[in-house]
Amino acid sequence: MTLQRRIKAEKHGKPRPTLAEVRNWPPTVDVETAAAAIGVSRSTAYEAIRSGNFPVKVVIVGRRRLVITATLVALLEGDAGALAT
Repeated sequence: MTLQRRIKAEKHGKPRPTLAEVRNWPPTVDVETAAAAIGVSRSTAYEAIRSGNFPVKVVIVGRRRLVITATLVALLEGDAGALAT
């Protein structure tokens, strides 16, 4: 199952991705994918990014916002120190 299909399935009551699955993701993922891993909606994630309160690093490439997977893993592991760098 592709990552996008898994996310759509999760919206219909399927479990969130596991930490082991997130560790195997590419170096960056889209905001919707990261939001699913954190357990928030896409709109909540974008709102947090706009206000500067999203808990992981986001890079802007053109009009796209991409989440750095390593910071997402650190958040899910509870490693707050890794997020500050």
